[in-house]
Amino acid sequence: MTRVAAVQISSGDDMQRNLQAAADLVEQARNRNARLAVLPECFALMPATAQQRQALANPSNGGLVENTMSELAKSAGIWILAAGIFTKAKTSGKIKNTTFLFDDKGAKVARYDKINLFDITLPNGERYLESSYTCAGDKLAVADTPAGTVGITVCYDLRFPAMYTQLASLGAKWFVIPSAFAYSTGQAHWEVLVRARAIENHAYVVAPAQWGVHPSGRRTYGHTMIVDPWGKSSVCRKDENCVLIEDVSIDEVDKIRTRFTSKFESQ
Repeated sequence: MTRVAAVQISSGDDMQRNLQAAADLVEQARNRNARLAVLPECFALMPATAQQRQALANPSNGGLVENTMSELAKSAGIWILAAGIFTKAKTSGKIKNTTFLFDDKGAKVARYDKINLFDITLPNGERYLESSYTCAGDKLAVADTPAGTVGITVCYDLRFPAMYTQLASLGAKWFVIPSAFAYSTGQAHWEVLVRARAIENHAYVVAPAQWGVHPSGRRTYGHTMIVDPWGKSSVCRKDENCVLIEDVSIDEVDKIRTRFTSKFESQ
């Protein structure tokens, strides 16, 4: 078994403050013997304006957020998945929604650019058009970790079950879904969808989330979750920064998958 932490946070438009809050919560995870900490989407910046998002986007290689997380992983001796970092795209003038996985030596072992972008108009009139400023990624990402092979996804990816089937076929035994889920859709769909991705793939799901009202006026749902392959879930329902920790057992994944006709033979 490997202890994994899902970090819940309410980020604002002060990047330095956000990074310090993330570091404090990662330290809490380490002190509770977690080997790997997963931060939510946009942990480093929830911008007040589009102009601020563009101005504070990290370079395509390196940059403040990437370097800070690498140093934190090294100094704390813990794996860190740093999700939803605004990263400048090389050619389009847009950004990418980028997630990096660092090992406990600070080395970057995986990168994932969010594939499914949040373009939606909600019944209450809220409208989001992530594709207007973000270039979609086009590559799935899996990586070996102390908790086994992880499939990396972000937020709106949650609504595309075929993506998780593909990741499982590539060897993923657990998934991360770091998110900044809208409050209205979160109330209706968050917990049932996170549990569904775990149950249908016989895999663990670690889903840290943003919570609260952010500088742009956007409200996120929180309810950070960790779900086991049988669908049993731990949920942080408090509106506060917190660290949710559970043990991930790849032996349990293999045991459950052998009980069902499996479509997850590694390619």
